[in-house]
Amino acid sequence: MHKGYKPIKFPEDESIHDYIVEWWYFNGHLKDADGNEYPFMDCLFKVDMKKVKRPFLSRLRIKTAYFSHFSLSDLTNKSFNQRIAPLSLVSDDSFSKPLLYISYINPTVKNSYTNCVIEKIGESVYHLKNEDIDLQLTSVKEPLLEGGNGFLDFHSRTTYYYSLTNLRTVGKIKVNDKWITVTGKSWMDHQWADASYSVNRWDWFSVQFDDDTEMVCCVYDDGKVKTFFADISYPDGTEGHYTEIEIIPLDKHWTSPKSKAVYPVSWSITIPEKNIEVNLTAVIEGQEMLFGSINYWEGPLKVEGSFGDKRVIGVGFMELVGYPSEYSNVRYLKDEIGKVASWFMLAIRKRAPTRGS
Repeated sequence: MHKGYKPIKFPEDESIHDYIVEWWYFNGHLKDADGNEYPFMDCLFKVDMKKVKRPFLSRLRIKTAYFSHFSLSDLTNKSFNQRIAPLSLVSDDSFSKPLLYISYINPTVKNSYTNCVIEKIGESVYHLKNEDIDLQLTSVKEPLLEGGNGFLDFHSRTTYYYSLTNLRTVGKIKVNDKWITVTGKSWMDHQWADASYSVNRWDWFSVQFDDDTEMVCCVYDDGKVKTFFADISYPDGTEGHYTEIEIIPLDKHWTSPKSKAVYPVSWSITIPEKNIEVNLTAVIEGQEMLFGSINYWEGPLKVEGSFGDKRVIGVGFMELVGYPSEYSNVRYLKDEIGKVASWFMLAIRKRAPTRGS
């Protein structure tokens, strides 16, 4: 085991850590009463500004910064909406409770804001709220510790990593400025690492099969070594952890009109040891996210394949990071610095919310 490793403990390690980067990430597949489907992604990032070395954020004279990314897709209308907050303001009482509790706002030029929340409100029950969602998520399985102990070694860096792979979800989402009731299943990742910004590449997949099997797979490329891993949570609660896997892009690609990045939007994943073969295809191809000089693809998948002789189907999410871009980083950085400056001017007239505000 890596020097300095400490076993993950719950519920303590669901909260904040003194590491360079950390994030609380959610995705999910929701349906309304008419069967319309709405996949979503919501993530709050924390970075140590003195160590992370992000291009435009390093200009800000603050030690710790938070920012959030959100997307909501409407599969009926084949639409994709995203919201990227380059700076989120976290309340003074965040991380002050025995269970996970984060309260924050995403300042805007409008004279209003939403009290966003990521919190654990009971045993295995979580509350996730932002400008467009208000959801209660109940974990029906124990946390999945990636690699078997929640610690992964990518040769050039290491990370703590666990997932809640099966979150029964109820609540409401905002579609066309109207709140609608939804139900479904979600996924949560929590990672923290002492790793500064780099141009490394990774292809990441979370999959939820119809039989309550869940799988997370990733290939991480630091430019010298490719690291593969797959972790599976089976319906009976047992787990499998694998490193001999194949993650291969197929012949379908999407080219971003903004960044000119070319993303593979169909993939094959094989775990020979378990005779597992699955194909994954993007439901909506145009789901690129742009943040500073970073471009990445994030969105829902349809999944089909086999576990041995058993046919399987399911849904998933894919994240593709580190793909070459021709987008004008200089122009984008200027835009972002201008946004952050405006947000700071607005922020000094507001204060981050406390519980109940």
